[in-house]
Amino acid sequence: MTSIGNSDYARIAAALGYLVNHAGPPPTLEETARHVGLSEFHFQRLFHRWVGVTPKTVLQLMNLQAARGLVVREPALGATSARLGLSSPGRLHDLFIRFEAMTPGAYKAKAAGVTIRWGVLPLLLGPACIATTELGLCGVHFVSGPPELHDDEALAHLKGRWPGAAFVADQETVTPVAAAIDARLQGQPPTPLSVLLKGTAFQVKVWEALLRLPEGYTLPYGQLARELGAPGASRAVGSAVAANPLAVLIPCHRVIRQSGVIGEYRWGTGRKRLLLALESGRRLDEARTA
Repeated sequence: MTSIGNSDYARIAAALGYLVNHAGPPPTLEETARHVGLSEFHFQRLFHRWVGVTPKTVLQLMNLQAARGLVVREPALGATSARLGLSSPGRLHDLFIRFEAMTPGAYKAKAAGVTIRWGVLPLLLGPACIATTELGLCGVHFVSGPPELHDDEALAHLKGRWPGAAFVADQETVTPVAAAIDARLQGQPPTPLSVLLKGTAFQVKVWEALLRLPEGYTLPYGQLARELGAPGASRAVGSAVAANPLAVLIPCHRVIRQSGVIGEYRWGTGRKRLLLALESGRRLDEARTA
């Protein structure tokens, strides 16, 4: 990942933040380029180089979402795995993520004895708290509010989720994770990461299913419940999606309402709309060039 001081990185991060936080219909290409101090021509080239899709495509898709809702695509998760040449749907997450189990004793003790190293780092989609343990990554959570309060907000969130753990501020340790997340946001091949997930058996089952939903696809809550063999559990699925501890890496933003309306997102509806537009745009570009 290019250093945060790099002007190109800063401009694209500012442009994406502008799209995330813009109230009402998405701004025009001219307005977005002006916001980051570039001509439309140079902004087009820079944006495509950093996120793998043109800003025009992203803005068109965001307008489509605002006007009609997102077209619902419901891939069979097993068929998706087969297309990717994997032996079973359960192995799909091995493309970029590997689960490690917390010991039952540590879980019951609310993570007592576990050391969590954490830091708040800028990402292309905004500042995020990134937290990791010896067993793997345990948290990616976008923060909001005044920058001077980001560390307090992040630490309060971590202590609420891991009340018995010890916490060490350590930006050096979590910086490579930030690079891996930004690479995914740019559409680059995913970097394998070890992950420690703390949740109920049903929550982990939902999160694993989300890992089998490829970029550029969305799924309604009810369809996801049916894929899990629990057709009457849409609300429980929704709760598990909302409890996702790893923003972007576990793609809870790809679950939408049956009507095609984007719906809520714990890190902001604007950020969800932008993530879906970026992913759908890259998928459309791939289809055009195939």
